[in-house]
Amino acid sequence: MSALDLFQQLAAPIIQAPMAGSQNHRLSLAVCAAGGLGSLPAAMLGPEALQAELQALQAATAAPYNVNFFCHTPPPDDAARQAQWHAALAPYYREFDLDPTNIPSGPGRVPFNHDSADVLEAFRPAVVSFHFGLPAPDLLARVKSWGSWVLSSATTVREALWLQAHGADAVIAQGLEAGGHRGMFLTDDLSTQMGTFALLPQIVQAVQLPVIAAGGIGSAQGVVAAQALGASGVQVGTAYLCSHEATTNALHRAALQSPAGQHTALTRLFSGRPARGIVNRLMRELGPLNPAAPAFPLATAGIAPLRAAAEAQGLSDFTPLWSGQNAATARSLSAADITRNLVNAWR
Repeated sequence: MSALDLFQQLAAPIIQAPMAGSQNHRLSLAVCAAGGLGSLPAAMLGPEALQAELQALQAATAAPYNVNFFCHTPPPDDAARQAQWHAALAPYYREFDLDPTNIPSGPGRVPFNHDSADVLEAFRPAVVSFHFGLPAPDLLARVKSWGSWVLSSATTVREALWLQAHGADAVIAQGLEAGGHRGMFLTDDLSTQMGTFALLPQIVQAVQLPVIAAGGIGSAQGVVAAQALGASGVQVGTAYLCSHEATTNALHRAALQSPAGQHTALTRLFSGRPARGIVNRLMRELGPLNPAAPAFPLATAGIAPLRAAAEAQGLSDFTPLWSGQNAATARSLSAADITRNLVNAWR
């Protein structure tokens, strides 16, 4: 599928960012119904859950939709690093009367693999997107053999050129303002990262592919600005987090719509990889980029019981409050209304 073929099926090239943990197919469907491209995050879905979500999508819409996967390389087990992480969290375990020896380990997220591809092949979605680069060539070839349009995030010009050289059909220019995980994959040097409206025109000039702008865009004005800088479309995430169809929990919604939402930072604490979220107690006390956190995605297991215990007391101290820097766009509206406002801004 070409960009022209896809965009002709949409009212405007407005892509809803896939947001694992804050949505299911209901949000995707609402965006599709309003003329945008709804996205389903699949990084935390096993084959059975993925099958169920895709069946729900297919049963309710004939519009194109996007399915998103991570394609990281799982790290080896590192008992010493895990022990260091539990030691850093030990005061919190004591505070909540938790026994760290009973905390299960495990990644919680697996990269795109043939099991997922086996499920996906029956549905052949119009778009399949990836975070952290692209999957292995044989997996990418499977996806492209179905006619799916392949997107992936670039946080630097170098990453955009790599994606173009390795088979992506379009590049998502993910600016530093974006919420959730950075899509960086050729370096872990955060000093290479730049804002959306600095990154976007550089990538547009460097590649011969359509470029989707992402990061800090959640209003009509942002859509117009991205288009003026050469974007072929925009990807919007934070603006949907408080929508009626999102599964964002009450604590997260409250943070987004409070003054706390004005203060975000990149942190490794919740997964092991830099991701932008609202600053909370854990980030303030340990430092958002504390090196004790194990490699992605192994940090999550140690945090999970603390999150559950704190949330039971109405506290978001250990909750990953993912948000971009423009949290003011997160309003309690239907996803369809949010989408239509953005669609109408595209010229």
